[in-house]
Amino acid sequence: MRCSVPTGGYLAQSRVPGDGYPAGVSSDDTTPRPARLTAAAAVCAAEGLALAAGGVYMLVMGLLGRPDSPSQAQTGGVTLIALAVIPLLAARGLLRRRSWSRGPAIITQLIALIPAWTLLRASGALIPLGIVLAAVAVTGLVLLVHPTTARALGIGVARD
Repeated sequence: MRCSVPTGGYLAQSRVPGDGYPAGVSSDDTTPRPARLTAAAAVCAAEGLALAAGGVYMLVMGLLGRPDSPSQAQTGGVTLIALAVIPLLAARGLLRRRSWSRGPAIITQLIALIPAWTLLRASGALIPLGIVLAAVAVTGLVLLVHPTTARALGIGVARD
């Protein structure tokens, strides 16, 4: 018995790994990724990992420790873990040069300034933590709004 597969008039094309899709379908850019874009992705990823670590700590302490309110600790932990997804996805998008990723990354940096300000107005050992958080957030913002980053993401560039 003989079986044939209809090709719809198209010839089969062989692909070499790393060649992209045929007929220019692939949007992968072969130019090197700017260091600013990589640094912005690293800042977003670090913030996401810090949120996830804080969430896991709160969740574990809510389950195994003796918090004042176990349900509040567990809910806070799950919330932090869920919030960690945003900067982690933004970091992945920045590394893959997706233009949509700059928006969530900028929002993450702006939101990080709120707890940084709160920590800076506290007393004692929380002030250095506020300084570090503010420095990381401002660094991330500067990297994200830089024209090199925008060009690398295809933002503000005329498309053919």
